[in-house]
Amino acid sequence: MLEMDRTNDSTQGNFILLGFSDRPQLERILFVVILVAYLLTLVGNTTIILVSRLDPHLHTPMYFFLTHLSFLDLSFTTSSIPQLLYNLNGRDKTISYTGCAIQLFLFLGLGGVECLLLAVMAYDRFVAVCKPLHYLVIMNPRLCLGLVSLAWGCGVANSLIMSPLTLWLPRCGYCKVDHFLCEMPALIRMACVNTAAVEGIAFILAVGIVLSPLVFILISYGYIVRAVLSIQSSSGRHKVFNTCGSHLTVVSLFYGNIIYMYMQPGTSSSKDQGKFLTLFYNIVTPLLNPMIYTLRNKEVKGALRRLVLGNLCLRKKL
Repeated sequence: MLEMDRTNDSTQGNFILLGFSDRPQLERILFVVILVAYLLTLVGNTTIILVSRLDPHLHTPMYFFLTHLSFLDLSFTTSSIPQLLYNLNGRDKTISYTGCAIQLFLFLGLGGVECLLLAVMAYDRFVAVCKPLHYLVIMNPRLCLGLVSLAWGCGVANSLIMSPLTLWLPRCGYCKVDHFLCEMPALIRMACVNTAAVEGIAFILAVGIVLSPLVFILISYGYIVRAVLSIQSSSGRHKVFNTCGSHLTVVSLFYGNIIYMYMQPGTSSSKDQGKFLTLFYNIVTPLLNPMIYTLRNKEVKGALRRLVLGNLCLRKKL
């Protein structure tokens, strides 16, 4: 009965996000850097979505998936960065229980969707390179919509399972989260009971949501590399590298950060490292994704040029 009361006390109150509060000077610097990066992320990803939707030349499966990736990045960043900016800008480091629950749900759900969506995009590149003559037949609108729906469904289902399990853990009145957001590992560490069962469930789901898509991506690129090696012309190889290079760069950034972050031992130094890695994962990767796809992609640059020139011509006529 006492344990139940303590659990209820912690769930009804606020959480304190410790974040970088032990380094006040760093907080001021981070506020400016993160604010600028967040605004650039909003502009970059919104531009990708608008260009992909407005330019008829980009109404292809690849840009359909890219639109969803940009929307994911926008949502993922917005789920935690505004709260972080608020906490960095003042002494108040609190977040309500409801706010923490929403943040955890979005962080887990959107992160899972992105893992699966990157695997879907790898399959799209595999079909484009290995079966180019049948590409539009295989990657038809119905299949594309089905694959995206599957990614969203599995990501949300994972979050619906893990979020309540994490939040319902008894914390015995402890409310200080040693992170700048309500992240699952940080909340599990706060529990005053044995968390082996919850961690076991999290590991099993992570194999399906995180590891399986990575294996699928590696297999897909194994076939792509084999197909590239069989191409005789250098121009053909260069075209394939341009087609796949952007996606492979995004995958490397995304998974490289996750793997490094969760392979660290549970020391105090690694906790600080984990905060910066999560920050990288939350703001830098979504910021770089539009730049990677814009700078490396002639089709996107061409679409941007056409839209800008079209708007200029329209203004002159008016």
